[in-house]
Amino acid sequence: MLLTTLVTCLAGCAMLLSPASEGCGPGRGHGKRRSQRKLVPLSYKQFSPNVAEKTLGASGRYEGKITRNSERFKELTPNYNPDIIFKDEENTGADRLMTQRCKDKLNSLAISVMNLWPKVRLRVTEGWDEDGHHSEESLHYEGRAVDITTSDRDRNKYAMLARLAVEAGFDWVYYESKAHIHCSVKSDHSVAAKSGGCFPGDASVMLESGAKKPIRELRPGERVLTSSSSDGSGGLAFSEVLTFLDQDPDTHGLFYTLQTEAGPELSLTAAHLLFVSEGNCSEGTVPGPGALKTVYASDVQPGQCVLVLGGQSGCLSRVNRVSVAVKRGVFAPLTQQGTVVVDGVLASCYAAVNQHLLAHWSFSPLRLMHSWTGSTGGHSEGLHWYAQLLYWLGRKLLSSGHLHPLAVAQDNR
Repeated sequence: MLLTTLVTCLAGCAMLLSPASEGCGPGRGHGKRRSQRKLVPLSYKQFSPNVAEKTLGASGRYEGKITRNSERFKELTPNYNPDIIFKDEENTGADRLMTQRCKDKLNSLAISVMNLWPKVRLRVTEGWDEDGHHSEESLHYEGRAVDITTSDRDRNKYAMLARLAVEAGFDWVYYESKAHIHCSVKSDHSVAAKSGGCFPGDASVMLESGAKKPIRELRPGERVLTSSSSDGSGGLAFSEVLTFLDQDPDTHGLFYTLQTEAGPELSLTAAHLLFVSEGNCSEGTVPGPGALKTVYASDVQPGQCVLVLGGQSGCLSRVNRVSVAVKRGVFAPLTQQGTVVVDGVLASCYAAVNQHLLAHWSFSPLRLMHSWTGSTGGHSEGLHWYAQLLYWLGRKLLSSGHLHPLAVAQDNR
Protein backbone atom coordinates (compact mmCIF):
# COMPACT_ATOMS: atom_id res chain seq x y z
CA MET A 1 0.00 0.00 0.00
CA LEU A 2 2.76 2.45 0.97
CA LEU A 3 4.79 1.56 -2.11
CA THR A 4 1.77 1.96 -4.39
CA THR A 5 0.98 5.37 -2.94
CA LEU A 6 4.58 6.56 -3.29
CA VAL A 7 4.74 5.37 -6.90
CA THR A 8 1.50 7.22 -7.61
CA CYS A 9 2.86 10.40 -6.01
CA LEU A 10 6.10 10.12 -7.96
CA ALA A 11 4.13 9.71 -11.16
CA GLY A 12 2.28 12.91 -10.24
CA CYS A 13 5.63 14.63 -9.66
CA ALA A 14 6.80 13.52 -13.06
CA MET A 15 3.63 14.87 -14.68
CA LEU A 16 4.05 18.19 -12.89
CA LEU A 17 7.71 18.44 -13.82
CA SER A 18 7.07 17.53 -17.44
CA PRO A 19 7.34 20.46 -19.86
CA ALA A 20 4.23 19.12 -21.57
CA SER A 21 2.19 20.02 -18.50
CA GLU A 22 2.87 23.70 -19.11
CA GLY A 23 0.79 23.63 -22.28
CA CYS A 24 -2.22 21.71 -20.88
CA GLY A 25 -5.66 23.19 -21.22
CA PRO A 26 -7.09 25.70 -23.64
CA GLY A 27 -5.49 28.97 -24.47
CA ARG A 28 -3.06 30.56 -26.83
CA GLY A 29 -0.02 28.39 -27.50
CA HIS A 30 -1.76 25.13 -26.56
CA GLY A 31 -0.18 22.25 -28.44
CA LYS A 32 2.59 24.38 -29.89
CA ARG A 33 6.25 23.65 -29.48
CA ARG A 34 8.23 26.23 -27.56
CA SER A 35 10.66 28.05 -29.78
CA GLN A 36 14.32 27.22 -29.37
CA ARG A 37 16.44 29.80 -27.60
CA LYS A 38 18.69 31.51 -30.13
CA LEU A 39 22.37 30.80 -29.54
CA VAL A 40 24.75 33.73 -29.86
CA PRO A 41 28.25 32.83 -31.13
CA LEU A 42 31.23 33.99 -29.11
CA SER A 43 33.37 36.78 -30.53
CA TYR A 44 37.05 36.30 -31.29
CA LYS A 45 39.09 36.46 -28.03
CA GLN A 46 35.89 36.35 -25.95
CA PHE A 47 35.73 33.98 -22.97
CA SER A 48 32.79 32.73 -20.95
CA PRO A 49 32.24 33.26 -18.08
CA ASN A 50 33.87 36.66 -18.16
CA VAL A 51 36.41 35.93 -15.43
CA ALA A 52 39.93 34.47 -15.40
CA GLU A 53 40.11 30.74 -16.12
CA LYS A 54 41.68 29.65 -12.83
CA THR A 55 39.27 31.43 -10.51
CA LEU A 56 36.41 29.93 -8.50
CA GLY A 57 33.87 31.44 -10.89
CA ALA A 58 35.38 29.47 -13.77
CA SER A 59 37.51 26.29 -13.77
CA GLY A 60 39.20 26.87 -10.43
CA ARG A 61 42.80 26.84 -9.31
CA TYR A 62 45.62 24.79 -10.78
CA GLU A 63 46.22 21.69 -8.64
CA GLY A 64 49.50 20.43 -10.05
CA LYS A 65 50.86 18.60 -13.08
CA ILE A 66 49.83 14.98 -13.57
CA THR A 67 52.41 12.56 -14.97
CA ARG A 68 52.09 8.90 -15.86
CA ASN A 69 54.05 8.02 -12.72
CA SER A 70 52.08 10.19 -10.31
CA GLU A 71 49.36 8.97 -7.95
CA ARG A 72 46.88 11.33 -9.60
CA PHE A 73 47.29 9.65 -13.00
CA LYS A 74 44.35 7.43 -12.00
CA GLU A 75 42.17 10.58 -12.14
CA LEU A 76 42.47 10.53 -15.93
CA THR A 77 40.22 8.38 -18.08
CA PRO A 78 40.51 7.67 -21.84
CA ASN A 79 37.83 8.93 -24.19
CA TYR A 80 37.10 6.52 -27.04
CA ASN A 81 33.98 8.26 -28.29
CA PRO A 82 33.77 7.41 -32.03
CA ASP A 83 31.99 10.72 -32.67
CA ILE A 84 35.12 12.65 -31.68
CA ILE A 85 38.31 12.86 -33.74
CA PHE A 86 41.51 13.04 -31.69
CA LYS A 87 44.50 14.50 -33.52
CA ASP A 88 47.00 12.65 -31.30
CA GLU A 89 50.05 14.05 -33.07
CA GLU A 90 52.30 12.58 -30.35
CA ASN A 91 50.91 9.11 -31.17
CA THR A 92 50.73 8.28 -27.44
CA GLY A 93 46.97 8.55 -26.86
CA ALA A 94 47.58 11.46 -24.50
CA ASP A 95 44.93 13.63 -26.14
CA ARG A 96 42.31 11.02 -25.23
CA LEU A 97 43.15 11.19 -21.52
CA MET A 98 41.11 13.61 -19.40
CA THR A 99 39.18 13.91 -16.17
CA GLN A 100 35.72 12.38 -16.03
CA ARG A 101 34.11 15.82 -15.92
CA CYS A 102 36.00 16.93 -19.01
CA LYS A 103 35.02 13.70 -20.75
CA ASP A 104 31.33 14.16 -19.93
CA LYS A 105 31.26 17.73 -21.23
CA LEU A 106 33.20 16.78 -24.37
CA ASN A 107 30.82 13.93 -25.15
CA SER A 108 27.86 16.25 -24.68
CA LEU A 109 29.45 18.79 -27.02
CA ALA A 110 30.04 16.10 -29.65
CA ILE A 111 26.29 15.46 -29.82
CA SER A 112 25.54 19.18 -30.18
CA VAL A 113 28.05 19.49 -33.02
CA MET A 114 26.48 16.63 -34.99
CA ASN A 115 22.98 17.98 -34.37
CA LEU A 116 23.88 21.44 -35.66
CA TRP A 117 26.13 20.36 -38.52
CA PRO A 118 25.22 16.95 -39.96
CA LYS A 119 28.26 14.94 -41.14
CA VAL A 120 30.58 17.18 -39.09
CA ARG A 121 32.29 15.82 -35.98
CA LEU A 122 34.07 17.38 -33.04
CA ARG A 123 37.87 17.35 -33.28
CA VAL A 124 40.33 17.57 -30.36
CA THR A 125 43.73 18.99 -31.26
CA GLU A 126 45.13 19.13 -27.72
CA GLY A 127 44.13 17.29 -24.57
CA TRP A 128 46.26 16.13 -21.65
CA ASP A 129 49.81 17.43 -22.03
CA GLU A 130 52.65 15.31 -20.65
CA ASP A 131 55.39 16.96 -22.72
CA GLY A 132 55.39 20.52 -21.38
CA HIS A 133 54.12 22.22 -24.54
CA HIS A 134 51.83 24.64 -22.72
CA SER A 135 52.41 27.58 -20.41
CA GLU A 136 53.16 27.10 -16.74
CA GLU A 137 50.16 25.90 -14.68
CA SER A 138 48.11 25.12 -17.79
CA LEU A 139 45.07 22.97 -17.05
CA HIS A 140 46.15 20.78 -19.98
CA TYR A 141 48.69 19.28 -17.53
CA GLU A 142 45.80 18.04 -15.38
CA GLY A 143 43.61 16.68 -18.18
CA ARG A 144 41.08 19.43 -17.48
CA ALA A 145 41.46 21.33 -20.75
CA VAL A 146 41.00 20.61 -24.46
CA ASP A 147 41.58 22.60 -27.63
CA ILE A 148 38.91 21.86 -30.22
CA THR A 149 37.87 22.47 -33.82
CA THR A 150 35.33 20.91 -36.15
CA SER A 151 36.33 17.96 -38.30
CA ASP A 152 35.97 20.03 -41.50
CA ARG A 153 38.24 22.72 -39.99
CA ASP A 154 35.85 25.38 -41.19
CA ARG A 155 36.89 28.43 -39.19
CA ASN A 156 33.58 30.10 -39.89
CA LYS A 157 32.04 27.56 -37.51
CA TYR A 158 34.38 28.19 -34.58
CA ALA A 159 32.47 31.11 -33.04
CA MET A 160 29.34 28.95 -32.80
CA LEU A 161 31.44 25.96 -31.67
CA ALA A 162 32.53 28.06 -28.71
CA ARG A 163 28.91 28.82 -27.85
CA LEU A 164 28.03 25.13 -28.09
CA ALA A 165 30.86 24.39 -25.66
CA VAL A 166 29.39 26.86 -23.17
CA GLU A 167 25.98 25.24 -23.55
CA ALA A 168 27.53 21.77 -23.08
CA GLY A 169 28.63 22.78 -19.59
CA PHE A 170 32.34 23.53 -19.89
CA ASP A 171 33.30 25.74 -16.96
CA TRP A 172 35.43 28.09 -19.09
CA VAL A 173 35.42 28.54 -22.86
CA TYR A 174 37.83 30.82 -24.74
CA TYR A 175 37.82 31.70 -28.45
CA GLU A 176 41.57 31.77 -28.10
CA SER A 177 42.78 31.48 -31.66
CA LYS A 178 41.46 31.64 -35.19
CA ALA A 179 42.58 27.99 -35.34
CA HIS A 180 40.89 26.54 -32.23
CA ILE A 181 38.65 26.97 -29.19
CA HIS A 182 40.04 26.36 -25.69
CA CYS A 183 37.75 24.75 -23.09
CA SER A 184 38.37 23.71 -19.50
CA VAL A 185 36.54 22.33 -16.47
CA LYS A 186 36.73 22.31 -12.70
CA SER A 187 38.54 19.40 -11.09
CA ASP A 188 36.32 16.43 -10.29
CA HIS A 189 36.86 16.91 -6.56
CA SER A 190 36.89 20.70 -6.66
CA VAL A 191 34.71 22.48 -4.15
CA ALA A 192 33.41 24.64 -6.97
CA ALA A 193 32.12 21.59 -8.83
CA LYS A 194 29.48 21.09 -6.12
CA SER A 195 26.21 22.60 -7.17
CA GLY A 196 23.54 21.69 -4.68
CA GLY A 197 21.67 23.86 -2.25
CA CYS A 198 23.24 23.90 1.19
CA PHE A 199 24.26 25.95 4.19
CA PRO A 200 27.75 25.79 5.75
CA GLY A 201 28.33 23.70 8.86
CA ASP A 202 28.79 26.69 11.16
CA ALA A 203 25.44 28.27 10.20
CA SER A 204 22.95 28.28 13.08
CA VAL A 205 19.26 27.54 13.48
CA MET A 206 16.90 28.34 16.37
CA LEU A 207 15.31 25.45 18.30
CA GLU A 208 11.85 25.55 19.85
CA SER A 209 13.54 26.04 23.26
CA GLY A 210 14.93 29.34 21.97
CA ALA A 211 18.49 28.00 21.90
CA LYS A 212 20.66 28.37 18.80
CA LYS A 213 22.40 25.33 17.37
CA PRO A 214 25.03 24.89 14.62
CA ILE A 215 23.41 23.23 11.65
CA ARG A 216 26.11 20.54 11.63
CA GLU A 217 24.81 19.37 15.04
CA LEU A 218 21.14 19.44 14.05
CA ARG A 219 19.31 16.09 14.06
CA PRO A 220 16.06 14.89 12.43
CA GLY A 221 13.17 15.14 14.88
CA GLU A 222 14.26 18.48 16.33
CA ARG A 223 11.99 21.47 15.74
CA VAL A 224 13.45 24.63 14.28
CA LEU A 225 12.19 28.08 13.40
CA THR A 226 10.57 28.31 9.96
CA SER A 227 7.75 30.22 8.31
CA SER A 228 4.23 29.23 9.31
CA SER A 229 3.29 28.56 5.68
CA SER A 230 5.09 26.81 2.86
CA ASP A 231 5.29 29.96 0.72
CA GLY A 232 7.20 32.04 3.28
CA SER A 233 4.26 34.22 4.30
CA GLY A 234 2.06 34.21 7.39
CA GLY A 235 4.57 34.70 10.16
CA LEU A 236 7.08 32.43 11.87
CA ALA A 237 6.58 29.05 13.53
CA PHE A 238 8.50 25.94 14.56
CA SER A 239 8.60 22.89 12.32
CA GLU A 240 10.12 19.40 12.59
CA VAL A 241 13.30 18.53 10.70
CA LEU A 242 12.43 15.40 8.70
CA THR A 243 15.83 14.62 7.21
CA PHE A 244 18.79 16.18 5.42
CA LEU A 245 18.56 16.48 1.66
CA ASP A 246 22.33 16.81 1.63
CA GLN A 247 24.96 16.64 4.34
CA ASP A 248 28.71 16.32 4.30
CA PRO A 249 30.61 17.75 7.26
CA ASP A 250 34.06 17.48 5.68
CA THR A 251 33.65 18.80 2.16
CA HIS A 252 34.15 22.46 1.30
CA GLY A 253 31.67 24.46 -0.72
CA LEU A 254 31.50 27.75 -2.55
CA PHE A 255 29.00 29.95 -0.70
CA TYR A 256 27.32 33.27 -1.44
CA THR A 257 27.21 35.40 1.71
CA LEU A 258 24.43 37.99 1.90
CA GLN A 259 24.90 40.83 4.38
CA THR A 260 21.75 42.69 5.44
CA GLU A 261 21.34 46.19 6.82
CA ALA A 262 19.66 44.76 9.93
CA GLY A 263 22.78 42.73 10.71
CA PRO A 264 22.11 39.05 9.89
CA GLU A 265 24.41 37.42 7.33
CA LEU A 266 23.37 34.29 5.49
CA SER A 267 25.70 32.00 3.51
CA LEU A 268 24.28 29.49 1.05
CA THR A 269 25.32 27.79 -2.17
CA ALA A 270 24.57 29.24 -5.61
CA ALA A 271 21.59 27.04 -6.52
CA HIS A 272 19.78 27.38 -3.18
CA LEU A 273 16.47 29.24 -3.13
CA LEU A 274 15.97 32.33 -0.98
CA PHE A 275 12.87 34.45 -0.31
CA VAL A 276 13.18 38.06 -1.47
CA SER A 277 10.73 40.94 -1.74
CA GLU A 278 8.78 40.97 -5.00
CA GLY A 279 8.86 44.73 -5.40
CA ASN A 280 10.30 47.76 -3.64
CA CYS A 281 10.96 47.04 0.01
CA SER A 282 11.04 49.23 3.06
CA GLU A 283 13.44 48.33 5.83
CA GLY A 284 11.70 46.90 8.90
CA THR A 285 8.28 46.37 7.31
CA VAL A 286 6.30 43.14 7.51
CA PRO A 287 5.72 41.59 4.06
CA GLY A 288 2.12 41.06 3.02
CA PRO A 289 0.69 37.99 1.26
CA GLY A 290 2.38 37.37 -2.07
CA ALA A 291 5.09 39.92 -1.34
CA LEU A 292 7.87 37.35 -1.42
CA LYS A 293 9.27 35.30 -4.28
CA THR A 294 12.15 32.83 -4.40
CA VAL A 295 15.33 33.35 -6.37
CA TYR A 296 18.63 31.50 -6.53
CA ALA A 297 21.27 32.71 -4.09
CA SER A 298 23.54 33.45 -7.04
CA ASP A 299 20.90 35.86 -8.42
CA VAL A 300 20.33 37.91 -5.25
CA GLN A 301 21.30 41.55 -5.78
CA PRO A 302 22.15 44.31 -3.29
CA GLY A 303 19.02 46.41 -2.80
CA GLN A 304 16.65 43.45 -2.64
CA CYS A 305 15.08 42.65 0.72
CA VAL A 306 14.99 39.35 2.60
CA LEU A 307 12.93 38.31 5.62
CA VAL A 308 14.88 38.44 8.89
CA LEU A 309 13.95 37.80 12.52
CA GLY A 310 11.98 40.60 14.08
CA GLY A 311 8.67 40.13 15.87
CA GLN A 312 6.28 37.25 15.33
CA SER A 313 6.14 37.65 11.56
CA GLY A 314 9.69 38.71 10.81
CA CYS A 315 10.47 41.86 8.87
CA LEU A 316 12.20 42.89 5.69
CA SER A 317 15.83 43.95 5.60
CA ARG A 318 17.77 45.14 2.60
CA VAL A 319 20.77 43.20 1.28
CA ASN A 320 23.65 45.64 1.10
CA ARG A 321 26.50 43.32 0.09
CA VAL A 322 27.01 39.95 -1.62
CA SER A 323 30.34 38.14 -1.44
CA VAL A 324 31.64 34.67 -2.30
CA ALA A 325 33.83 32.47 -0.13
CA VAL A 326 34.74 28.83 0.48
CA LYS A 327 33.39 27.37 3.73
CA ARG A 328 33.48 23.93 5.33
CA GLY A 329 30.54 21.56 5.49
CA VAL A 330 27.36 21.39 3.37
CA PHE A 331 24.00 20.84 5.06
CA ALA A 332 20.46 21.07 3.69
CA PRO A 333 17.79 20.24 6.30
CA LEU A 334 14.26 19.47 5.14
CA THR A 335 11.49 20.69 7.45
CA GLN A 336 7.80 19.89 7.33
CA GLN A 337 7.11 23.44 6.12
CA GLY A 338 9.84 23.40 3.45
CA THR A 339 11.40 26.56 4.88
CA VAL A 340 14.00 27.28 7.56
CA VAL A 341 15.42 30.33 9.33
CA VAL A 342 19.21 30.13 9.17
CA ASP A 343 21.42 32.76 10.82
CA GLY A 344 18.33 34.91 11.29
CA VAL A 345 17.23 34.87 7.62
CA LEU A 346 14.31 32.91 6.13
CA ALA A 347 15.29 30.56 3.29
CA SER A 348 13.76 27.73 1.31
CA CYS A 349 14.84 24.15 2.01
CA TYR A 350 15.12 23.54 -1.71
CA ALA A 351 17.53 24.17 -4.57
CA ALA A 352 18.19 23.67 -8.28
CA VAL A 353 14.62 24.22 -9.56
CA ASN A 354 13.44 27.83 -9.85
CA GLN A 355 10.06 27.48 -8.11
CA HIS A 356 9.85 26.88 -4.35
CA LEU A 357 6.23 25.68 -4.35
CA LEU A 358 6.93 23.27 -7.21
CA ALA A 359 9.87 21.84 -5.25
CA HIS A 360 7.77 21.64 -2.07
CA TRP A 361 5.01 19.77 -3.89
CA SER A 362 7.57 17.40 -5.42
CA PHE A 363 8.77 16.39 -1.96
CA SER A 364 5.23 15.51 -0.83
CA PRO A 365 5.84 11.74 -1.18
CA LEU A 366 8.82 11.99 1.17
CA ARG A 367 6.79 13.88 3.75
CA LEU A 368 4.01 11.31 3.34
CA MET A 369 6.47 8.46 3.89
CA HIS A 370 7.71 10.17 7.05
CA SER A 371 4.19 10.70 8.41
CA TRP A 372 3.38 7.01 7.93
CA THR A 373 6.65 5.39 8.97
CA GLY A 374 8.55 8.04 10.94
CA SER A 375 11.40 7.62 8.44
CA THR A 376 12.45 8.95 5.03
CA GLY A 377 13.97 5.69 3.86
CA GLY A 378 17.38 5.82 5.47
CA HIS A 379 20.07 8.43 4.87
CA SER A 380 23.43 9.22 6.46
CA GLU A 381 25.78 11.46 4.44
CA GLY A 382 25.74 12.80 0.92
CA LEU A 383 22.77 13.59 -1.26
CA HIS A 384 19.47 12.03 -0.12
CA TRP A 385 18.25 9.26 -2.45
CA TYR A 386 14.92 11.00 -3.03
CA ALA A 387 16.63 14.30 -3.90
CA GLN A 388 18.83 12.39 -6.34
CA LEU A 389 15.72 10.92 -7.95
CA LEU A 390 14.05 14.30 -8.31
CA TYR A 391 17.22 15.91 -9.73
CA TRP A 392 17.38 13.09 -12.27
CA LEU A 393 13.72 13.60 -13.20
CA GLY A 394 14.22 17.35 -13.40
CA ARG A 395 17.15 17.07 -15.80
CA LYS A 396 15.13 14.66 -17.96
CA LEU A 397 11.81 16.49 -17.98
CA LEU A 398 12.40 20.17 -17.34
CA SER A 399 13.78 22.69 -19.79
CA SER A 400 17.08 24.29 -18.79
CA GLY A 401 15.23 27.52 -18.03
CA HIS A 402 13.61 25.88 -14.99
CA LEU A 403 16.91 24.67 -13.51
CA HIS A 404 19.90 26.47 -12.11
CA PRO A 405 22.78 26.39 -14.65
CA LEU A 406 24.93 24.41 -12.22
CA ALA A 407 22.21 21.81 -11.78
CA VAL A 408 22.03 21.42 -15.56
CA ALA A 409 25.79 21.17 -15.93
CA GLN A 410 26.61 18.92 -12.97
CA ASP A 411 26.14 15.24 -12.45
CA ASN A 412 26.48 15.54 -8.68
CA ARG A 413 25.35 17.79 -5.90
